[in-house]
Amino acid sequence: MTKGVANSRSAKPKPVVACFGEVLWDCLPRGLFLGGAPINAAYHLARQGLRVVPVTAVGPDFLGEEALRRVANWGVDTRFIARLQDRPTGTVRAALDDAGVARYEIARRVAWDRIPVTPRLRRLSPAPAAIVHGTLALREPANRAALDALFAAWPGALRVVDLNFRPPFDTPAVTNRVLRSAQLLKLNDEELARLAQRPRLRPAELARAAREIGERYGLARICVTAGARGAGLLWDGAWFWEKARPVEVRDTVGAGDAFLGGLLGALLAREAAPAIALRQACRLGEFVASQDGATPDYDISKVLAGTA
Repeated sequence: MTKGVANSRSAKPKPVVACFGEVLWDCLPRGLFLGGAPINAAYHLARQGLRVVPVTAVGPDFLGEEALRRVANWGVDTRFIARLQDRPTGTVRAALDDAGVARYEIARRVAWDRIPVTPRLRRLSPAPAAIVHGTLALREPANRAALDALFAAWPGALRVVDLNFRPPFDTPAVTNRVLRSAQLLKLNDEELARLAQRPRLRPAELARAAREIGERYGLARICVTAGARGAGLLWDGAWFWEKARPVEVRDTVGAGDAFLGGLLGALLAREAAPAIALRQACRLGEFVASQDGATPDYDISKVLAGTA
């Protein structure tokens, strides 16, 4: 047996992460941009050496073809991005008012509202170590049933929820559903304040509010991002805080998705301790905020070393 073969057989396989939810195009005044929190997270997870499986759907149109092409160019598995013939690819239109404030219109009855769960997907091997999803994709009953089917097929997968309130789809029923099934929750300080039924939270109040939400929903692991202040992580009773480092912000779109990718990349790919994982997630989120777009090119080792 050659040394190369021995190493390949002894090498630990890369963990698999399934990203369930919306893939869509942001139609902004400055152009069209591929987005959707699960797809953005999939990009950053793949950049850190994890096997990523997006579970979503596009339509039989040019936008669907282009979405598939771009995701494939990332080196990400596209087998379970379904191509539906009766629904268009998702879009979000942004309109600016006189004050320059954007208002977003999320198209209804699009492909990602009916994500199929096939027998081949259920039998995915190795089974995912984690399932990442948000709340927007659960606005229709079909996707709620689809996600339940994945939970049943992969009972050992860590259920990671990236809370994303998007009116008018952020109903209490959907929110309660995802929080009670989650095993790791990521949200920002404004979302935490809303759950805690407070107008705002000071930095010193974040830990207490996270504990309150954890007790209410039976959640032992909650990550709270607080923008330029930093981020906190409640992990099995312990609270960790990482102060943000100043960066020249160019575009905050996708920074939260990068943060989640960095957190899971550290926990699953690098098997880092929670405090270190939080630190690395902050560094990646800061880097992406300093770049144009949600999916800039980077080497994760250079980002963490501060040399990117």
